[in-house]
Amino acid sequence: MRQKRQTSASGDYRIIGGQWRGRRLPVADSPGLRPTTDRVRETLFNWLQWDITDARVLDLFAGSGSLGFEAASRGAAQVTLIEAVKSVSQQLQNNVTLLSSENIDVITHNALDWLQTQSAEAYDIVFIDPPFREGLADKALKLLDEGKWLAADNQVYLETEKEWPLKLPANWRVTKEKTHGQVCFRLLTKDIE
Repeated sequence: MRQKRQTSASGDYRIIGGQWRGRRLPVADSPGLRPTTDRVRETLFNWLQWDITDARVLDLFAGSGSLGFEAASRGAAQVTLIEAVKSVSQQLQNNVTLLSSENIDVITHNALDWLQTQSAEAYDIVFIDPPFREGLADKALKLLDEGKWLAADNQVYLETEKEWPLKLPANWRVTKEKTHGQVCFRLLTKDIE
């Protein structure tokens, strides 16, 4: 009888488009970690298809990295993954190595604390997919709004539980919105003068 190989991954997900299309990446075993589904990612990247090439991308609360790796696969110039849990961050770094990617940076840090630092460069696209029901989406939006994190022509993806009440800061607007199961996902933009 064959023994199962010991692994720190709790499954995997498939990159659905771009240069790494079809590649499967392992996901760290961590409570509550849930990669964004293929269906939601496909919709999101259809929304972003004209904006992703050569974009600077920030993936807050990176988790499995499914959004950041998808962006890199589809031509983003630079992707920064922020993940607080060390074991999850290590799996992200392992996946960067597996793909031999030179345009993905993994930073082990609490996303909200990291957003309170000074930004050297603004991001074109930001992904916010925090753990649900912890009030993190509101805090992340507030910090993005207050900081200099967003480029003039920005897109902010926000994934929350369906019942989460959307309260946007001034000068923000929803450009796309959809619900899938218990998840609501939106594309937002902040008007920057």
